[in-house]
Amino acid sequence: MIEIIFQKKQDAWNLYQHLVARLATTWQETNSILLNEDRNRVLIPEEFYKNEKLHVLKKSVYDFILKVKRDDWLRAILAESYFYNDSEEQDQILDIIYSVIEGNRKELAPFMEGVGEQGMIQSSINEIFNERVSFSFDSFVMFRLKAYTEQLSQWVEIAIDEYKMEQEYQVFLHTLRDFLEDRKAQMSHLYLVIDENMVFYNQQFTEMKRSDLFKTIDRKLLVNHPVYVDSGTIAPLLSIAPEIIYLYTDDPHQPLVRTIINLFEERVKVSPVSAFHDEKVNFFNEDRENIQ
Repeated sequence: MIEIIFQKKQDAWNLYQHLVARLATTWQETNSILLNEDRNRVLIPEEFYKNEKLHVLKKSVYDFILKVKRDDWLRAILAESYFYNDSEEQDQILDIIYSVIEGNRKELAPFMEGVGEQGMIQSSINEIFNERVSFSFDSFVMFRLKAYTEQLSQWVEIAIDEYKMEQEYQVFLHTLRDFLEDRKAQMSHLYLVIDENMVFYNQQFTEMKRSDLFKTIDRKLLVNHPVYVDSGTIAPLLSIAPEIIYLYTDDPHQPLVRTIINLFEERVKVSPVSAFHDEKVNFFNEDRENIQ
Protein backbone atom coordinates (compact mmCIF):
# COMPACT_ATOMS: atom_id res chain seq x y z
CA MET A 1 0.00 0.00 0.00
CA ILE A 2 1.39 3.39 -1.02
CA GLU A 3 0.40 6.42 1.04
CA ILE A 4 0.13 10.05 -0.06
CA ILE A 5 0.37 12.13 3.10
CA PHE A 6 -1.15 15.61 3.46
CA GLN A 7 -0.73 18.40 5.98
CA LYS A 8 -4.30 19.53 5.36
CA LYS A 9 -7.13 17.05 5.71
CA GLN A 10 -9.17 18.95 3.14
CA ASP A 11 -6.48 18.33 0.53
CA ALA A 12 -6.48 14.60 1.32
CA TRP A 13 -10.26 14.50 1.08
CA ASN A 14 -10.28 16.42 -2.22
CA LEU A 15 -7.74 14.06 -3.82
CA TYR A 16 -9.58 11.02 -2.48
CA GLN A 17 -12.87 12.26 -3.95
CA HIS A 18 -11.13 13.08 -7.22
CA LEU A 19 -9.60 9.60 -7.52
CA VAL A 20 -12.81 7.81 -6.59
CA ALA A 21 -14.74 9.77 -9.22
CA ARG A 22 -12.13 8.91 -11.87
CA LEU A 23 -12.21 5.21 -10.91
CA ALA A 24 -15.98 5.07 -11.05
CA THR A 25 -15.87 6.61 -14.52
CA THR A 26 -13.10 4.33 -15.81
CA TRP A 27 -13.72 0.92 -14.24
CA GLN A 28 -16.80 1.31 -12.04
CA GLU A 29 -14.47 0.80 -9.06
CA THR A 30 -15.05 2.93 -6.00
CA ASN A 31 -13.50 0.99 -3.11
CA SER A 32 -9.88 0.43 -4.18
CA ILE A 33 -8.59 3.84 -3.08
CA LEU A 34 -8.93 4.44 0.65
CA LEU A 35 -8.71 7.31 3.12
CA ASN A 36 -7.22 6.61 6.55
CA GLU A 37 -9.17 7.22 9.74
CA ASP A 38 -7.50 10.55 10.43
CA ARG A 39 -8.34 11.63 6.87
CA ASN A 40 -4.88 12.96 6.15
CA ARG A 41 -3.59 10.07 4.00
CA VAL A 42 -4.78 8.65 0.69
CA LEU A 43 -4.03 4.90 0.48
CA ILE A 44 -3.32 3.41 -2.93
CA PRO A 45 -3.08 -0.39 -3.42
CA GLU A 46 -0.05 -1.92 -5.17
CA GLU A 47 -2.31 -3.10 -7.99
CA PHE A 48 -2.40 0.50 -9.28
CA TYR A 49 1.23 0.18 -10.30
CA LYS A 50 0.32 -2.29 -13.02
CA ASN A 51 -0.73 -1.76 -16.61
CA GLU A 52 -3.14 1.04 -17.45
CA LYS A 53 -4.13 1.72 -13.83
CA LEU A 54 -0.85 3.51 -13.19
CA HIS A 55 -1.52 5.77 -16.17
CA VAL A 56 -4.97 6.64 -14.82
CA LEU A 57 -3.54 7.25 -11.37
CA LYS A 58 -0.90 9.66 -12.69
CA LYS A 59 -3.43 11.44 -14.88
CA SER A 60 -5.80 11.81 -11.93
CA VAL A 61 -3.14 13.39 -9.73
CA TYR A 62 -2.14 15.68 -12.62
CA ASP A 63 -5.76 16.81 -13.05
CA PHE A 64 -6.07 17.31 -9.29
CA ILE A 65 -3.07 19.66 -9.33
CA LEU A 66 -4.36 21.70 -12.28
CA LYS A 67 -8.08 21.73 -11.48
CA VAL A 68 -7.94 22.05 -7.68
CA LYS A 69 -4.54 22.96 -6.29
CA ARG A 70 -3.46 25.50 -8.90
CA ASP A 71 -6.41 27.67 -7.98
CA ASP A 72 -5.60 27.27 -4.26
CA TRP A 73 -1.97 28.24 -4.81
CA LEU A 74 -2.82 31.26 -6.90
CA ARG A 75 -5.29 32.53 -4.30
CA ALA A 76 -2.76 31.94 -1.52
CA ILE A 77 -0.15 33.97 -3.41
CA LEU A 78 -2.65 36.78 -3.93
CA ALA A 79 -3.60 36.85 -0.24
CA GLU A 80 -0.24 36.25 1.39
CA SER A 81 2.12 38.12 -0.92
CA TYR A 82 -0.11 40.89 -2.28
CA PHE A 83 -2.89 41.14 0.35
CA TYR A 84 -5.72 40.59 -2.10
CA ASN A 85 -8.14 38.88 0.26
CA ASP A 86 -11.42 39.80 -1.41
CA SER A 87 -12.72 36.78 -3.35
CA GLU A 88 -14.24 38.93 -6.11
CA GLU A 89 -10.93 40.69 -6.73
CA GLN A 90 -9.15 37.35 -6.69
CA ASP A 91 -11.60 36.00 -9.27
CA GLN A 92 -10.94 38.92 -11.62
CA ILE A 93 -7.17 38.52 -11.37
CA LEU A 94 -7.37 34.75 -11.84
CA ASP A 95 -9.59 35.29 -14.88
CA ILE A 96 -6.71 37.19 -16.47
CA ILE A 97 -4.30 34.31 -15.81
CA TYR A 98 -6.69 31.63 -17.06
CA SER A 99 -7.55 33.63 -20.16
CA VAL A 100 -3.84 33.70 -21.06
CA ILE A 101 -3.49 29.97 -20.38
CA GLU A 102 -6.48 29.32 -22.65
CA GLY A 103 -4.98 31.44 -25.42
CA ASN A 104 -7.46 34.32 -25.22
CA ARG A 105 -5.08 37.10 -24.19
CA LYS A 106 -2.32 36.86 -26.76
CA GLU A 107 -0.93 40.29 -25.87
CA LEU A 108 0.02 38.99 -22.41
CA ALA A 109 1.27 35.57 -23.48
CA PRO A 110 4.91 36.69 -24.07
CA PHE A 111 5.06 37.95 -20.47
CA MET A 112 3.72 34.70 -19.02
CA GLU A 113 6.01 32.28 -20.75
CA GLY A 114 8.25 30.03 -18.69
CA VAL A 115 7.91 26.61 -17.19
CA GLY A 116 5.55 24.55 -19.31
CA GLU A 117 2.69 23.41 -17.13
CA GLN A 118 2.06 20.08 -18.71
CA GLY A 119 5.64 18.87 -19.10
CA MET A 120 6.84 20.11 -15.72
CA ILE A 121 4.02 18.59 -13.68
CA GLN A 122 3.82 15.32 -15.58
CA SER A 123 7.55 14.78 -15.32
CA SER A 124 7.47 15.30 -11.55
CA ILE A 125 4.47 12.99 -11.14
CA ASN A 126 6.15 10.28 -13.21
CA GLU A 127 9.29 10.47 -11.08
CA ILE A 128 7.52 10.20 -7.73
CA PHE A 129 5.21 7.35 -8.73
CA ASN A 130 7.96 5.42 -10.45
CA GLU A 131 9.80 5.33 -7.12
CA ARG A 132 6.84 3.40 -5.64
CA VAL A 133 7.21 4.89 -2.16
CA SER A 134 4.88 6.69 0.20
CA PHE A 135 5.41 10.45 0.07
CA SER A 136 4.29 13.78 1.45
CA PHE A 137 2.26 15.71 -1.08
CA ASP A 138 3.33 19.02 0.47
CA SER A 139 7.03 18.09 0.27
CA PHE A 140 6.47 16.94 -3.32
CA VAL A 141 5.10 20.38 -4.15
CA MET A 142 7.81 22.25 -2.24
CA PHE A 143 10.75 20.48 -3.84
CA ARG A 144 9.69 18.86 -7.11
CA LEU A 145 7.25 21.56 -8.20
CA LYS A 146 9.30 24.48 -6.88
CA ALA A 147 9.99 25.92 -10.35
CA TYR A 148 6.30 25.63 -11.20
CA THR A 149 5.06 27.39 -8.04
CA GLU A 150 7.65 30.13 -8.59
CA GLN A 151 6.26 30.54 -12.09
CA LEU A 152 2.76 30.91 -10.65
CA SER A 153 4.05 33.79 -8.49
CA GLN A 154 5.39 35.53 -11.59
CA TRP A 155 2.07 35.02 -13.36
CA VAL A 156 0.22 36.56 -10.41
CA GLU A 157 2.48 39.62 -10.48
CA ILE A 158 1.85 40.16 -14.19
CA ALA A 159 -1.91 39.61 -13.77
CA ILE A 160 -2.07 42.12 -10.91
CA ASP A 161 -0.38 44.77 -13.06
CA GLU A 162 -2.88 44.08 -15.83
CA TYR A 163 -5.79 44.15 -13.35
CA LYS A 164 -4.69 47.56 -12.02
CA MET A 165 -4.41 48.91 -15.56
CA GLU A 166 -7.89 47.64 -16.37
CA GLN A 167 -9.27 49.27 -13.21
CA GLU A 168 -7.67 52.58 -14.20
CA TYR A 169 -9.05 52.19 -17.71
CA GLN A 170 -12.58 51.70 -16.35
CA VAL A 171 -12.26 54.85 -14.22
CA PHE A 172 -10.97 56.68 -17.30
CA LEU A 173 -13.98 55.52 -19.35
CA HIS A 174 -16.44 56.44 -16.61
CA THR A 175 -14.99 59.95 -16.22
CA LEU A 176 -14.99 60.68 -19.94
CA ARG A 177 -18.49 59.29 -20.42
CA ASP A 178 -19.65 61.77 -17.77
CA PHE A 179 -17.98 64.56 -19.75
CA LEU A 180 -19.59 63.33 -22.96
CA GLU A 181 -23.02 63.09 -21.38
CA ASP A 182 -23.01 66.81 -20.58
CA ARG A 183 -21.48 67.80 -23.92
CA LYS A 184 -23.66 69.24 -26.68
CA ALA A 185 -23.05 67.72 -30.12
CA GLN A 186 -21.03 70.06 -32.36
CA MET A 187 -21.68 67.97 -35.49
CA SER A 188 -24.41 65.55 -36.53
CA HIS A 189 -21.81 63.08 -37.75
CA LEU A 190 -18.24 62.72 -38.95
CA TYR A 191 -16.12 60.09 -40.66
CA LEU A 192 -12.99 58.66 -39.08
CA VAL A 193 -10.63 56.42 -41.04
CA ILE A 194 -8.08 54.46 -38.97
CA ASP A 195 -5.68 52.71 -41.30
CA GLU A 196 -1.96 53.31 -41.72
CA ASN A 197 -2.84 56.91 -40.88
CA MET A 198 -5.76 58.36 -38.98
CA VAL A 199 -7.90 60.91 -40.80
CA PHE A 200 -11.06 62.83 -39.82
CA TYR A 201 -13.62 63.90 -42.44
CA ASN A 202 -16.61 66.20 -41.97
CA GLN A 203 -20.16 65.63 -43.25
CA GLN A 204 -19.07 66.63 -46.78
CA PHE A 205 -16.16 64.14 -46.80
CA THR A 206 -13.69 67.00 -46.58
CA GLU A 207 -10.57 66.15 -44.59
CA MET A 208 -10.37 67.93 -41.24
CA LYS A 209 -6.81 69.19 -40.74
CA ARG A 210 -4.96 68.62 -37.48
CA SER A 211 -4.77 72.33 -36.80
CA ASP A 212 -8.54 72.66 -37.14
CA LEU A 213 -9.15 69.62 -34.94
CA PHE A 214 -6.91 71.03 -32.24
CA LYS A 215 -8.98 74.21 -32.16
CA THR A 216 -12.09 72.19 -31.34
CA ILE A 217 -10.58 70.65 -28.20
CA ASP A 218 -12.13 71.65 -24.90
CA ARG A 219 -9.08 72.63 -22.83
CA LYS A 220 -10.65 71.15 -19.68
CA LEU A 221 -10.01 67.70 -21.13
CA LEU A 222 -6.27 68.24 -21.42
CA VAL A 223 -6.02 69.97 -18.05
CA ASN A 224 -8.05 67.41 -16.09
CA HIS A 225 -6.92 64.26 -17.92
CA PRO A 226 -3.50 65.01 -19.43
CA VAL A 227 -2.22 61.43 -19.15
CA TYR A 228 -5.19 59.57 -20.55
CA VAL A 229 -6.62 61.81 -23.26
CA ASP A 230 -5.02 61.56 -26.70
CA SER A 231 -5.05 65.08 -28.15
CA GLY A 232 -4.93 63.71 -31.68
CA THR A 233 -8.04 61.50 -31.55
CA ILE A 234 -9.94 61.12 -28.28
CA ALA A 235 -9.90 64.79 -27.29
CA PRO A 236 -11.28 66.05 -30.64
CA LEU A 237 -13.95 63.35 -30.69
CA LEU A 238 -15.09 64.13 -27.15
CA SER A 239 -15.05 67.87 -27.81
CA ILE A 240 -16.99 67.62 -31.07
CA ALA A 241 -19.24 64.95 -29.49
CA PRO A 242 -20.83 63.96 -32.84
CA GLU A 243 -24.18 62.25 -32.75
CA ILE A 244 -22.77 59.53 -35.00
CA ILE A 245 -19.19 58.46 -35.71
CA TYR A 246 -18.71 56.48 -38.90
CA LEU A 247 -15.50 54.66 -38.12
CA TYR A 248 -13.65 52.77 -40.85
CA THR A 249 -10.93 50.27 -39.95
CA ASP A 250 -9.73 46.81 -40.92
CA ASP A 251 -8.65 46.10 -37.34
CA PRO A 252 -11.66 46.71 -35.06
CA HIS A 253 -9.92 45.06 -32.10
CA GLN A 254 -7.00 47.47 -31.84
CA PRO A 255 -6.93 49.40 -28.53
CA LEU A 256 -7.77 52.85 -29.95
CA VAL A 257 -10.81 51.54 -31.81
CA ARG A 258 -12.01 49.64 -28.74
CA THR A 259 -11.65 52.79 -26.63
CA ILE A 260 -13.70 54.86 -29.08
CA ILE A 261 -16.40 52.19 -29.11
CA ASN A 262 -16.37 51.93 -25.31
CA LEU A 263 -16.70 55.69 -24.96
CA PHE A 264 -19.30 56.45 -27.62
CA GLU A 265 -21.04 53.05 -27.57
CA GLU A 266 -24.08 53.01 -29.88
CA ARG A 267 -23.02 56.24 -31.57
CA VAL A 268 -20.19 54.39 -33.36
CA LYS A 269 -20.81 52.59 -36.65
CA VAL A 270 -17.82 50.42 -37.62
CA SER A 271 -17.08 49.36 -41.21
CA PRO A 272 -14.01 48.21 -43.19
CA VAL A 273 -11.81 50.85 -44.83
CA SER A 274 -13.00 49.84 -48.31
CA ALA A 275 -16.54 50.90 -47.36
CA PHE A 276 -15.35 54.47 -46.76
CA HIS A 277 -14.19 54.84 -50.35
CA ASP A 278 -17.54 53.52 -51.58
CA GLU A 279 -19.44 55.95 -49.35
CA LYS A 280 -17.29 58.84 -50.52
CA VAL A 281 -17.84 58.03 -54.19
CA ASN A 282 -21.60 57.65 -53.66
CA PHE A 283 -21.75 60.99 -51.83
CA PHE A 284 -20.05 62.91 -54.62
CA ASN A 285 -22.07 61.14 -57.31
CA GLU A 286 -25.29 62.11 -55.57
CA ASP A 287 -23.99 65.65 -55.13
CA ARG A 288 -23.33 65.97 -58.85
CA GLU A 289 -26.81 64.63 -59.69
CA ASN A 290 -28.39 67.21 -57.36
CA ILE A 291 -26.44 70.02 -59.07
CA GLN A 292 -27.53 68.87 -62.53
